[in-house]
Amino acid sequence: MIEQPAACRIHVQALGPTFEAQAEQWAERLGLPLQVDDGEFALQVGEQGLQLQQLGSDAPGPVRVDFVEGGAAHRRLYGGGSGQMIAKAVGIAQGVRPRVLDATAGLGKDAFVLASLGCEMSLIERQPLIGALLEDGLARAAEDFDVAPIVARMKLLKGNSIEVMRNWEGEPPQVIYLDPMFPHREKTALVKKEMRLFRPLVGDDPDAPALLEAALALATHRVVVKRPRKAPCIEGPKPSHALDGKSSRYDIYPKKALKG
Repeated sequence: MIEQPAACRIHVQALGPTFEAQAEQWAERLGLPLQVDDGEFALQVGEQGLQLQQLGSDAPGPVRVDFVEGGAAHRRLYGGGSGQMIAKAVGIAQGVRPRVLDATAGLGKDAFVLASLGCEMSLIERQPLIGALLEDGLARAAEDFDVAPIVARMKLLKGNSIEVMRNWEGEPPQVIYLDPMFPHREKTALVKKEMRLFRPLVGDDPDAPALLEAALALATHRVVVKRPRKAPCIEGPKPSHALDGKSSRYDIYPKKALKG
């Protein structure tokens, strides 16, 4: 996994004088400059929190983590509850709410869904910029009356997912959820602005087999891997079965049954 490719020029930008101190703090934490003339990306600090903006004439809009409004709110209120495929994949059932580690957290969308259904969640995001967006989104959500109890079940861990799993301390997660970046085809490369933004920063996940191996060693009950529907399984042990959706599927690697 490429932490932050040297080719990407990134700086931190305050969207107004009020946010200059926060911008300086983020720049220091992430080891980024406050301003560059030929930047490709800006990590912007403003009224809506932290956001990542690709620069250039054809760049998509900014990406931020928002658990209070937008898509997260709609899915929380109208998303189908425990009948959602991801809920079935991780083993949610009557009286069963497993402890889940999302080892490829990204913007935290899947982890938030599981937390909203009652799962205690640990999250790892190894790309520092995306981890910063996630940290900021969790902090803002903690101030919202309706969402605070949900994000209280989401604990963000720092570091490389494989190393964190191999050196896990304390009670291990019952379920580990993986959604590694998949090598893209050009015709699908620009489907979502998040993907368009993340590709230069994150790259693909060539170490997905090692990620799966570490997850299988740590999880007590099962590992779940989200894949594009027609993509091959991750190299290594084969899943026992899969749940298929319209555009993606969940490969299930069971170890023992989840019970209430």
